[in-house]
Amino acid sequence: MTVNIHKASTNFRYGITDPNQLIEFLQTEKPIGISFIGRSNVGKSSTINRLFGKNTAQTSKTPGRTRQINIFEFYLEIDGKPESGERKFWLFDLPGYGHASVSRKMQDEWQTLMHDFFVHAGENVLMLNLQDARHPNQKSDLQFKDYLKNFDHETFLVLNKLDKLKKQKERAQLEKMKPQIFKEHKSVKQIYFISAESGQGTENLERGIVEYLLLKEQIDANL
Repeated sequence: MTVNIHKASTNFRYGITDPNQLIEFLQTEKPIGISFIGRSNVGKSSTINRLFGKNTAQTSKTPGRTRQINIFEFYLEIDGKPESGERKFWLFDLPGYGHASVSRKMQDEWQTLMHDFFVHAGENVLMLNLQDARHPNQKSDLQFKDYLKNFDHETFLVLNKLDKLKKQKERAQLEKMKPQIFKEHKSVKQIYFISAESGQGTENLERGIVEYLLLKEQIDANL
C-alpha cells in the first residue's frame, strides 16, 4: 500500500492576520497537519507547491511582505486513489522570518501572530523549518531554533536548494552536520536535503510527512 499527499485536494481556506481569529481556529479545529516556516527567499513556496500541488502557495515579488498565515486543507491518497470525508489534514504556510527591511510595526505584528500560533497549534502540527543548503544556520535560523525550544513541537529540518551545490564536497559537509544538529536541537527529529526546483529528495520528505500525519491521526483516534 502506497500513501501519498493527494495534490489535487489541496484547497485554500483562510488567510489570517488577526491573532484572535487564529486562536479560535486552532482551539476549535484542533488540527493535525504541517506548518512551513523559514527565512524569506529560502524556497518555502516552491517546496509547498512541489509537495502539495502546483500554485498552492503564491510567491511574493517582495520577500518578507507576507504577514498572514495561509491555511489550506488537504487529503491523502492510497495507491493513487484519493480519500475524502473525515481524514482531513491542514497545511499552514507561515510568513518568512529574518527579513530586515520590514517596518517595526510589521515585525511586532508578525511576532504576536506567530507566537500565538506556536502556543496554540497543539502537538499534532509538525513544524517544518526550511533553510538554504548553501547557507544553513544563519543567525535568524538559530534564533528561531532557540525560540522553538520553548515549545514541545516536533520539527523536521529541510535544507533546500541542494541543486545549487555543485561539488560533492559541499554536499558531504551537510551530511557531517547532522549529528551536531540532532545533539543541539532535540526537537529536530528528521533532516532532509532537497531541491524543490528539481524535485530531488522531495519524495523522501513527502514520505516522512505522510508517516507523521498517519501516526498522529492514529494516536488522536485512540484518545
